[in-house]
Amino acid sequence: MPAQEPARLPVSHRDFGRVSVYFGERSGKYPDGNQILIRGSEIRVALDTPLVSNHIGAAFDDSEMVVLGHVHEDHIAGLHRLPNAPVYAHVRDLPTVQSWDGMLAAYGDMDPSQAAAMRANFERKFHYTPRPDAIGYEDGAVWDLGSNRITAFHLPGHTAGHCALLIEPEDVLFIGDIDLTGFGPYYGDACSNLADFRRTLEAVAHIPAKVWVTSHHRGIYTDREHFLRDLASFTGKLDEREHKLCAMLQAGPRSLEQLIEQRLLYPPGYDAAWVEGAERRTISQHLTELLARGQVQQDAQGHYQLN
Repeated sequence: MPAQEPARLPVSHRDFGRVSVYFGERSGKYPDGNQILIRGSEIRVALDTPLVSNHIGAAFDDSEMVVLGHVHEDHIAGLHRLPNAPVYAHVRDLPTVQSWDGMLAAYGDMDPSQAAAMRANFERKFHYTPRPDAIGYEDGAVWDLGSNRITAFHLPGHTAGHCALLIEPEDVLFIGDIDLTGFGPYYGDACSNLADFRRTLEAVAHIPAKVWVTSHHRGIYTDREHFLRDLASFTGKLDEREHKLCAMLQAGPRSLEQLIEQRLLYPPGYDAAWVEGAERRTISQHLTELLARGQVQQDAQGHYQLN
């Protein structure tokens, strides 16, 4: 039987034909997320399984298949409720859902005590359960649900296998962690890639849709112009970070460790198991771009400075 959750008010949702969007707490703000369920004429499908899935009831628990847009702990928090449902993940995210070693590899190196603490946290907060039986899919994969179909668009950057999932005929596009939040794009894992994310942010605007659903915070867009404005603001965070990094270097040459200590993503002093690694990978990717453009140089001691 699925684990029992504390009592909570009924989960609000919005319907688009056979597609329902159930809202997580605070419109799916992390650690929660927004849940999409599809009542196909032949099969019921869940897209991702955030924490809110544990509070929906039969509408979720009757799901017969799960398609993951990408794999992070907050997107698999309901898989424990569906032990017999086939689970699909993009081939480049597949190891992340199949085993703890795969999850650790995606996040990046950390010492054993940090890894153990992170796993304990994931098990406690997100009901973390690996799915070694998960099945891989590729870009362009299609699932025929009878009355509906789902098409996968590979949009990497956040993770190597991050995908948007288009549900037809309602033309609902689940864009996952292209979440359009004020924080901006996240590409701080070992499997993340800034250059890929830049291409993704351009490509997502060209996928035909009438409704856009984010995993977190923003929720649902039904107005294309509103979606495009928020997408532009989200994309602009990349330039803001670059400018902030250059401002750090205006004070003089800095080592990577000094830049990490100053923090690009998080406030100085903020700490969690993943933070230093995320800062290191994020800053390094921006430095690589700045070096390639000739805006920054690196001296013999490994310090970075503006040209």
